[in-house]
Amino acid sequence: MSATRKIIIDTDPGQDDAVAILLALASPELDILGITAVAGNVPLKLTEKNARKICELAGKPETKVFAGAIRPLARTLVTAEEVHGQSGLNGPELPEPTMPLQAQYAVDFIVETLMKEDSGTVTLCPLGPLTNIALALIREPKIAPRIKEIVLMGGGFFEGGNVTPAAEFNIYVDPQAADVVLRSGVPIVMMPLDVTHKALTTGKRIAAFRDLGTKVGIATAEMLEFFERFDEEKYGTDGGPLHDPCVIAYLLKPELFKGRHCNVSVETASELTMGMTVVDWWGVTKRDKNATVVRDIDHDGFFALLVERLGRL
Repeated sequence: MSATRKIIIDTDPGQDDAVAILLALASPELDILGITAVAGNVPLKLTEKNARKICELAGKPETKVFAGAIRPLARTLVTAEEVHGQSGLNGPELPEPTMPLQAQYAVDFIVETLMKEDSGTVTLCPLGPLTNIALALIREPKIAPRIKEIVLMGGGFFEGGNVTPAAEFNIYVDPQAADVVLRSGVPIVMMPLDVTHKALTTGKRIAAFRDLGTKVGIATAEMLEFFERFDEEKYGTDGGPLHDPCVIAYLLKPELFKGRHCNVSVETASELTMGMTVVDWWGVTKRDKNATVVRDIDHDGFFALLVERLGRL
């Protein structure tokens, strides 16, 4: 096996964030240097707590968790309790975490780590609004060429948006931050709604987690049963889309995904389409290609990977 891949997970848990974190913690191919929390699905005081709850659920309390931005760069924070519940992790009864929150500010940790580790060895994995990542790039522009890759969940084009007709939640919450990241020159892989809406948590798939019979398996099933109810009603589907684990699954098995390298721009001016990711899928502009936009997934292979890995915890 090749050397482990160093990653920083930037997250706003969120049930689907939680499953992504569990997948990473269960995968020896990944060396998690730290988990940085950002305000998004719920406020920062809950996202940093939820990240620690998940580490403890996985039996990995040694994982370092850092608190980051409390609000977007330029806009008022929008949250999603209607989807995730008041705690952000409604579903299972998870105890209050006992592992410490790191004292260092998440943005400083990101900058310090990227400057310390060998250039081109650290991948950033944002699962929420891109505020922390943008702040790090603004604070120390020298980190941009040192980042191996940014693999993020966000955006939508053919599927439209899920929080407005045009915008996906993570990008809508902080479109200015997304604009900074997409203009950074860092290699980017983007998991938009176009692919995550093909990864549905059907009843049979949730049962597979519960059938693991473990604390992690049962808690995952309970989280997903709560999480999917909103999207099932909204989209009329059997199950809800499991967005954020696509990021970690891509690092482990990129062959499960297919996409195209193209230009992605973010709307930051019009309130009508604020946060829209405009994807030049057909190459009709002269704008430089700045992201690999993923559109297709082997959803059976994806869920098989999730169940197999979470079964290790």
